[in-house]
Amino acid sequence: MIIGIRREDKNPWERRTPLIPEDVANLIQQRGLQFRVQPSGSAPARIFPDQAYADAGAEIGEDLTPCDVVVGVKEIPPDSFREGGTYLFFSHTIKCQPYNMPMLKALLEKRATLLDYELIADDRGRRLVFFGEYAGLAGMIDSLSALGRRLDVEGIPNPFAPIRMAHEYADLGAAQEAITRQGALLNGGGLDERLTPLVVGFAGYGNVSRGAQSILNLMPTISITPEDLLTLRDRDDLSRHHIYQVVFKEEHLVKPRAAEDGFELQDYYDHPERYISDFDRFAPHLNVLINAIYWTEKYPRLITIDALRRLFEGETPPHLRVVGDISCDIGGSIECTIKATTSDAPCYVFDPAKGRAHDGYEGRGPVVMAVDNLPCELPREASEHFSRSLRDFMGEFAALDLTSAGVLKELSAPLRKSVIAFQGQLLEPYRYIGECLDS
Repeated sequence: MIIGIRREDKNPWERRTPLIPEDVANLIQQRGLQFRVQPSGSAPARIFPDQAYADAGAEIGEDLTPCDVVVGVKEIPPDSFREGGTYLFFSHTIKCQPYNMPMLKALLEKRATLLDYELIADDRGRRLVFFGEYAGLAGMIDSLSALGRRLDVEGIPNPFAPIRMAHEYADLGAAQEAITRQGALLNGGGLDERLTPLVVGFAGYGNVSRGAQSILNLMPTISITPEDLLTLRDRDDLSRHHIYQVVFKEEHLVKPRAAEDGFELQDYYDHPERYISDFDRFAPHLNVLINAIYWTEKYPRLITIDALRRLFEGETPPHLRVVGDISCDIGGSIECTIKATTSDAPCYVFDPAKGRAHDGYEGRGPVVMAVDNLPCELPREASEHFSRSLRDFMGEFAALDLTSAGVLKELSAPLRKSVIAFQGQLLEPYRYIGECLDS
């Protein structure tokens, strides 16, 4: 069995790899797999050099057509699929994303097989192979950097101004050290009175949110409940030496349409149409909102453009300065996320009154950080974590005949769930995507 590792070429910031050289060496030695690795090129170079893969026992070669399975990170160009091939990558197709339908159509026409990392999950639906924590880590670093720049524009001294974007540090450790230093300055000198209390809210509590919270907690923080937030600014014992941190769960984000009904989590998942957004009561009390929720169109939005318009229509600017939209669903749970941004131009200001955005940090409206490929800003650590999660699943391929109709039954349950298409045919429960292809 030959496994191909393709060169990432979707954007100039992508330096990640699905399998690191150390794990490739172990799979060769312990499972008898062979590897062919596309040379990474120079713009950008893969975070692990080609020679490291060669030293691990892999063949370096441009042509991946001899490979039984090709693995990558991001989407694969439509003209890269071979007849009957097997591919494992983040396809971003299960929401019928229109920009990836041509890619999926090309894969099906080649009678190829598609497995998606996003769908590798245990029997409780928890994802087992993911970059989410690193999206949270990088997203929080970038959001703190955005906050510092916004406050600089407003002329407010603050301890966040020296914090840079995640990709501007040598590694995650260097970023953590820098933020810890600024946290010590906050602890010693305190915040400007105009920023007290400073509140950072996290929508969501999964891997992405936990990663983001771990960065914020490098600074002195005080955790409060959503209910505490509503009266926080009325207190007379507010700390200038801490950041107030609040985590929102589903029951804080929405409420039943029928006032007499109570919130039930499973009912919300099963019947989201019975619920409406209830986040408007919290948004005015936040300085920074970190959005880390999973969202599709069936769910209510977290923040609408109309809600932002009402928030910013008064003469006095509201407290909300930054929205770190790590989830980055365009026009989704954060409706003012009207475009994805890149690491070299990570933020824009959305003007709710005019309904338009301009890049940078200055102007009326919240600064929106919407980098849609955040884990690539921490390529080494993100790749190491991902590879550790993926390597055991890759070992399954050693004993499989991928051309056999019965191969699906031989896959472990988590990997079997990830098969969107087999030999050119969409499988249940993903046949609904066919309607998207037709349209």
